Amino acid sequence: MRILVTGGAGYLGSVLSATLLDNGHHVRVLDNLMQGGRSLLSLIGHPRFQMVAGDVRHRDIVGSALDDVDAVVHLAAIVGDPACARDPELAVAVNTGASADLIAAAGRARVGRFVFASTCSNYGRMRDTSVAATEDHELRPLSLYAETKVATEQRLLAAADTGMCGTVLRFATLYGLSPRMRFDLTVNQFAKEAIVDRALTVFGEQFWRPYVHVRDAALAIATVLAAPADAVSGQVFNVGHSEENYRKQDLVQLLRSHVPDLEVRQVHVADDPRDYRVSFERIQGRLGFVPKMRVPAGLAELVFAIESGIFERLDDPYYSNTGERPAHAAGVKEGACAQ
Repeated sequence: MRILVTGGAGYLGSVLSATLLDNGHHVRVLDNLMQGGRSLLSLIGHPRFQMVAGDVRHRDIVGSALDDVDAVVHLAAIVGDPACARDPELAVAVNTGASADLIAAAGRARVGRFVFASTCSNYGRMRDTSVAATEDHELRPLSLYAETKVATEQRLLAAADTGMCGTVLRFATLYGLSPRMRFDLTVNQFAKEAIVDRALTVFGEQFWRPYVHVRDAALAIATVLAAPADAVSGQVFNVGHSEENYRKQDLVQLLRSHVPDLEVRQVHVADDPRDYRVSFERIQGRLGFVPKMRVPAGLAELVFAIESGIFERLDDPYYSNTGERPAHAAGVKEGACAQ
């Protein structure tokens, strides 16, 4: 297939782009390179790889990027609650407005498939976490980020009458090693602070979240693209593993096997805005997708990589979607961060 990946230089996008190339597809990345493009260096020169530097809000660039593609994987967004809260107007323009325009443009271009990266954060604060949320569970977005994701989900699913095969993937919180590394994600951040500081401050240790490795997230997208259209068209799938729902206090215990002398300061939060456990049975039952990685093994990878010293200046804003833009991206127009 000829696949357009928006936000393809990002944390998930860089892993996905390599995965799709390995699977024999042609990959065109559209990214404004807000965080630079070094995550794609290993792909430059590949005969089936194309790079388009541009903003997903610019309709002419999007139109050209859609030329002669079979599928779109839409990752480009202002990603995460802090980044959206810092610039709400930009978040709405990119996550909602540009996404709606992209869906419409893909329909006009007769793109066959459209995969949208959404989030399990849409479930917000569940009334009863003893029952895991399925895809039919009530959506209770509690942040602007989640609100924009819900709005785009609805837009894509409503576009089914155009004949385009649209699929929504609600990802568990990502973690793991990536060419565009992020240390502002819970598991990654915990691993970094435990190794570097030998100490953690944990807020809201008792609330639930699901987690999925970034390589498995990429594999899930590849699985959807390879599935028969009638199996995924108009469908929503949670992406993760039902056994990979953890509380922060559970992650701390896993880290103690690597850092026995870890000092932990717990700050009890009585009413965390988000608290959700999620079921991932649908994607396993219908598509046969089962994540290969589990959090304990992913933590071991992270610990090894950090202790090996392969990351320079671990507090560099490059490794975060919540910090200031890196100096090397100062000339890039403000726009969609890559997911």
